[in-house]
Amino acid sequence: MGQGVRPAPDREPAGVAPYPSDPASPRLLDRRFGREEITVVRHEVSARLAAIGLVGDRLQGFVLAVNEVVTNVVLHAGGQGRIVLRLAAGSAWCRVTDSGPGIPARYLSRPEMPEAYEVGGRGIWLAYQLCDEVTVATGPIGTTIGLRIGLPRRATPGGNSTLNGL
Repeated sequence: MGQGVRPAPDREPAGVAPYPSDPASPRLLDRRFGREEITVVRHEVSARLAAIGLVGDRLQGFVLAVNEVVTNVVLHAGGQGRIVLRLAAGSAWCRVTDSGPGIPARYLSRPEMPEAYEVGGRGIWLAYQLCDEVTVATGPIGTTIGLRIGLPRRATPGGNSTLNGL
């Protein structure tokens, strides 16, 4: 898990790589969103990942994690954000950014399971449960949440394995 404080626009803190920086890595989705597009974003993420072979519980879990992070942007960070979904190193990487006030320090450590009676507080916790990696870079100019999930491998003739769909 990587965490950091974001120092300036368009620059990630040293040691925090919530998403592959290789511009040649295949980009599946890059769009801005607001309150009205939450459902559309969820469907777009699901369709693009299903098309490359992510299925079942792994697909549904990752889409749920993305939805929770996108919803948090809309509810707590000014109502608008950007999502970028890319493929790199055998994984799907999702980066969700906003220009909100940042996440308070008390929420930056890996979250504990929320109590049953608590209202809210499950979005980031769910992301940690459902993703292979979660990274956070935050500060007064905004937040970037990175989510990663490994893609399935499939057998090919000759005993080699490749990423499904790539």
